[in-house]
Formats: sequence, C-alpha cells, structure tokens
Amino acid sequence: MPDSAQPKLDRRAKRLAELAAHGQSCWLDDLSRRMVVDGHLQQLVESGISGVTANPATFGKAISEGSEYARDIADFAGQGFGPDAIYERLAVADIRDACDILRPVYDATSGVDGFVSLEVSPHLAHDTQSSIEEGQRLWAAVDRPNLFIKIPGTRAGLPAIEELLVQGINVNVTLLFSVERYEAVADAYLRALERRRTAGRPIDRIASVASFFLSRIDVLVDQLLQHRIVPNRPAAAEPKPAGLLGKTAVANAKLAYHSFQRITAGDRWRSLAGAGAQVQRLLWASTGTKNPHYSELMYVEPLIGRDTVNTMPEKTIAAFIDHGTVRGSVDEGVDEARRIIADLGRLGVDFPCVATQLENEGVQKFIEPFDALMEHIGRAGRGAR
Repeated sequence: MPDSAQPKLDRRAKRLAELAAHGQSCWLDDLSRRMVVDGHLQQLVESGISGVTANPATFGKAISEGSEYARDIADFAGQGFGPDAIYERLAVADIRDACDILRPVYDATSGVDGFVSLEVSPHLAHDTQSSIEEGQRLWAAVDRPNLFIKIPGTRAGLPAIEELLVQGINVNVTLLFSVERYEAVADAYLRALERRRTAGRPIDRIASVASFFLSRIDVLVDQLLQHRIVPNRPAAAEPKPAGLLGKTAVANAKLAYHSFQRITAGDRWRSLAGAGAQVQRLLWASTGTKNPHYSELMYVEPLIGRDTVNTMPEKTIAAFIDHGTVRGSVDEGVDEARRIIADLGRLGVDFPCVATQLENEGVQKFIEPFDALMEHIGRAGRGAR
C-alpha cells in the first residue's frame, strides 16, 4: 500500500469504529471481480467495512462493463452453457471469493457480521417454491457460512424466507418499504427459529437482516407531494405538502426501528435469545441520495443505532468518512415520524399504496438489468464461438 494511502485508511477505520460503537455495521453496496482481484475489497474490510450486498443491477454493471469476465463467458459458452447458467457461475465465483475475504470478520464477530449477499432471480419474486429451490441451490453452490440468500419481502417471499431459515440458510430479506410488511418478515423469522428449536436444531448461527429501501420512497412520495403544490400560491391549510418533502423515508425507517424495539422486548423474542438466537437486524438500503438538493448523508446520519446495518455505495461511505456526524439517532423523533406519515394521509397520499407500488417497481428495477445482463452474456458467448 502506498504511504499516501495510509492516513486515508486510518481515518476510515476510525470513523467506522465510531459507527460500530453505536451498534451499527457499515456494509458496501457494490461488488465486482475487479475489486476482489485488485485488493480493494480487502482494503475496505481492513478499514472496517463488515459486509457486502449485491443485486442484479450491481452484477449487471460489473459484468457488462468489466473485461475480467470475458474469458469465463467464452469458456462457459464453449461448454454449451446458456446465459442463465453462465451468470450463475460468474456470480457464485465472485460471491464465494468475497465471502472468503469477509470470513475473518464473520469469525471474529461470532457470525454477526462478515456477510455477502446473493439474490435469487428477480423473476421469482412472486413464486414461493421456486424461490426456495433456487435459494437452496445457490446456498449449496457458494458453500460458505457467511452467505446471505436475498429474497424479496413480497407476500410470496414470506413463506420462502421462513422455509430457508428453517433449513439453516441465512436470508437477507430485501425490498421492504412498509412497517407492516417488516412486521410480517420479523414474524417469519421468529417462527423459523421456533420451528428449529422445537425440532432440536441449533439456532445460534442462523442470521437474517430485514432490508428497508429508503431513497426510492422519497423519490415517489415527493412526486406525489409536488402534485399538491400550486406554484406561486401558499398552501391554504395544514399540513403543507412542501414541508413534508424529503422526510418520508427516514420517518418510515424510524417507525420500523420502533417496531423492532417492541418485538425484541417481547417474551417471544427473549425466549429465543435465551437459547442463543441472533437478532434479525434492520438494514438501511438504497442510501445514496437521489435528489441533488438533499444532503448526501440524509439516509445515514439520522438512522444510527444499535442492531442496525447501513449498506452504502462507496461514494456515500466516502462522504460519511469526510464529514459525517456519528451519534445514536435512529430512536429519536418517533412522534414526529408518526406525524409525518399521518400528514401524508391527510393530504391524500396513501402510504400503504405507495409501499405496494414501490415493491412492484423494485422488482421491475431488478428484472430489467437482469434481463439486459442475460442478453449481454448471450451476445458475448456467441461472439466468442
């Protein structure tokens, strides 16, 4: 490592240690073969990054823009594999290598951190049985204890989540937008642990996170609020829609954390915790700010607290290291958060409908890059023959 890089590394390590002292892990929301091979991921881990999340969009960008995959694509295509099978082999190899880099973190934290996530096909978001089968296959293919299988928190995803957890497969529940759906996910986690305990199977190394997507909420809700703002005319009554812009996602996350606190204070969870169960942490995802007029840390600084994870793009991590404020904040302003969600309703913005739309859009936003990647791999494979 060049000497000039050491102060930057030390500063990052110090800031992430401060975050960890408040009970929050910082994960990287990106993965590519290049960062594995050139040592960049190892460097991030050494400075305190304690996990990695990946999805069809990040894999699509890495594979379609990187030359590191060309030879493998050609080799697999020459062996007669189709695009889906080639993608799976590429992804499994990268995820396995990343798991190996993160394994010391997993061991040092007794299985609390050090995870890497691999998502089932987004086309399975509404197919329970196929999600279970693909989750089982990917788990076996990677063959690492610090793997998370990502399953969307759709209605069809709930029984898949529970069944995979019962089988001892760690699950990152993705695409959560509402507190109500989070509570259903938390219940699935508790049921899975209870079923394992009843069957006499260990529960101390079963891990799960519940991933709330944040910036997408404000993008949609702000659009709906703008519909209610008449240019050059002050709002006639309270609540004023302009006063709610950019506030919904954080408010929703704070209410989710409040629900998490209630669940983990209950007798049902305490019984499982007494048997060694790990808490299902809340994970803040989609934390890169979309609106250039908003703070680049608006989904970081207000949501720091115990038993949480924030998975960030590297740009957001760099901003946090440079000028972020570290203090316990996620359990502050719960009454204000309730008021914000209630005010949306008074303005005719139905948040349950918003959450449903965002879930459907989220699935589509994973399907589109996944399908584009399959086309890219298909073309690259044909061109190599």
